[in-house]
Amino acid sequence: MRFSIYQESKKGGRKVNQDRMGYLYTRDSLLMLVADGMGGHARGEVAAQLTMQTMASIYQRDAAPLLADPARYLEESVLAAHRELHRYRAEHSLPEAPRTTVIACVIQHGMATWAHVGDSRLYLLRSGRIAERTTDHSRVHHLVAAGLIKAEEAKDHPERNRIFNCIGAFVAPTVEVSRPTALRNGDTLLLCSDGLWGALTDRQIAEGFYGNTVMRAVPDLIETALANAGTDADNCTAVAMTWAGTESVEMVPPTDAPVSTLVMPDGAVASTIQIPRSGEFTDIGLTEDQIDEAVAEINKAIARSTKLIDSK
Repeated sequence: MRFSIYQESKKGGRKVNQDRMGYLYTRDSLLMLVADGMGGHARGEVAAQLTMQTMASIYQRDAAPLLADPARYLEESVLAAHRELHRYRAEHSLPEAPRTTVIACVIQHGMATWAHVGDSRLYLLRSGRIAERTTDHSRVHHLVAAGLIKAEEAKDHPERNRIFNCIGAFVAPTVEVSRPTALRNGDTLLLCSDGLWGALTDRQIAEGFYGNTVMRAVPDLIETALANAGTDADNCTAVAMTWAGTESVEMVPPTDAPVSTLVMPDGAVASTIQIPRSGEFTDIGLTEDQIDEAVAEINKAIARSTKLIDSK
């Protein structure tokens, strides 16, 4: 596989960044994740982190180097995260479990399959236009779908943050899984929290990526979203990947693709998500500095891969 990928998160006007993001890949598979801890409930950042760790750990166990069934993985790993949050609740004697939304996407054989719970979104951008977009599990979406309010009224609606489907609630979440979608060279997948899309129009998002690399588009869109939202800006998080196609051992990958999994040894998994070695998820134990260190390590691995490609 060949792709360009970039991730970034800023806390905006909030005291704590409750968003989490990350990606993992093997020689033949890529997983991207964004989780947005729900600030209306206690320990939203814990919910997001535990969800990331749980889903990443299951991926690392099962992607060898492919997931047998991406759709099944997505549904089962989300439900496993839900159970982990309730285990955390029980062990910490909390009145309710921490809660989070999530958007996740798996790419294998040039096919993308995604799943979401809540209002974190995925956009498939193709030739400067939005080809696909997830549907929010929110009160406002239902109002728009029913024709009770106009789409342009949704951003400022007083019930915009009312989510009816999340991980960690009293009932298990409904995991909405997409059909497998074939990717074309140059397609971009954007996974983001509502702190990004809620402060931007679809047109701004599409134009932000048109003619730009993900390394440039993501930080620019985050800065625009934060500026638009002002002092009350929500946490703003995005992971974006531009697809550059598949490859075989006979091919020499082009040097303009920052990541090529062709050089990865069998059984290797690259990750920006720190997974507890013990397999226990109840103590997240990650500071922002540790998360930054994990991202720095994966960027070093990407740089090493690129040097190997250039030397061929």
